[in-house]
Amino acid sequence: MRVWSSAHAIDDFYQGLVPAAVPYFVVERHYSYLGASGLALAATLGSALPQVGVGILADRRPLRWLCPTGLAIAGIAAGLTGIAPTYTLVWLLLLVSGIGVAMFHPPAGRDARRAAGTSTTAMSYFAAGGSAGFFIAPALVTPALETWGVGATVIFIPPAVLMAYILSRHQTRIDHYRHAPNAPIGTDQPRLFAVLTAVEITRSCVEWGLNTFISLYWIQHLGASTALGGVALTLLLGGAVVGALAGGRIADRIGLVRTVQLGNALLLPGIVALVLCNDKYAALPIAFVLGAIANLPFAVLVKLGQDYLPNRPGTAAGVTLGLAVSAGGAFMPVLGLVADHHGTQSALAILGALPILAIALSIPLREPTNQETRHVALPALNPTESNGRS
Repeated sequence: MRVWSSAHAIDDFYQGLVPAAVPYFVVERHYSYLGASGLALAATLGSALPQVGVGILADRRPLRWLCPTGLAIAGIAAGLTGIAPTYTLVWLLLLVSGIGVAMFHPPAGRDARRAAGTSTTAMSYFAAGGSAGFFIAPALVTPALETWGVGATVIFIPPAVLMAYILSRHQTRIDHYRHAPNAPIGTDQPRLFAVLTAVEITRSCVEWGLNTFISLYWIQHLGASTALGGVALTLLLGGAVVGALAGGRIADRIGLVRTVQLGNALLLPGIVALVLCNDKYAALPIAFVLGAIANLPFAVLVKLGQDYLPNRPGTAAGVTLGLAVSAGGAFMPVLGLVADHHGTQSALAILGALPILAIALSIPLREPTNQETRHVALPALNPTESNGRS
């Protein structure tokens, strides 16, 4: 799980780079809020649309090369955006970066779930890795772009290339001793999976809205500097890491469905508190708490989706880790238009209505049947074999 958590962190770092860099594209290149939300849409289209197809392929073939290749593509394309001379080229590079993300998530989710077995806590480490990548992105990108300008995105290309190499070696080593069967055992529950997907898409709109506009909210509405806007985004994403880890432990105690419903119920008061707080410093702790609440069910949704489709873990991961999570980016142009005409506070206020829909959608969810171990965990690597092959 350490390898998969680390790879997930590096991969999602480049998704977190987008909302961290957007304010600098607005300030330096004078993009409108609609244009800024269009950048989020490009990353979303690239990462969301191919994921179901990639997941179906991952259920049929191992395709071990997909994860490292996608990781490298995601990092290289995102890193080049800062030196791209035109809006169109920036948009296309973010689209390609999103496609790299789409290549990573379904097979990574499949193999990470096999390694985690039935433990939601173990799966939360993988999910928290992705949240950590989002968290680290503004913490590193904001000071770099603050110092050297938006062109500094190129310095973030090497981590993707290095992690792709490490993951490729890891995948090759696993293939030498993998004896666990790929096919899980259980009954697919497509109706519940469809409901779960609707819940996650609704939550995705909230999360994308917060990630994309929280820095701009601090800058435009609260009158803060771009640096403090980056701090707000960092706190939001730092809370997301805590929420992902906490959600796994909570789910192992109270159940998967109850944890999802709890996360939905807490989301509404969190957004209301942020919108009503007009102090740029007092609102910072609210951003952290809201990030934790928003990400509380993340690992739970991924595991629950694979429990609802035990015979198609790659497809389930493609939807829960990819399509549903990324789909919220398609809602960003609507928020961008609202922000252009009525300000960023109005855009965030609109997000406050979505948790009500998520609460209603999550009512029909049920704990998955046949909860015995369907995904066989990988056997431990024999130290002698490992040393010999290294």
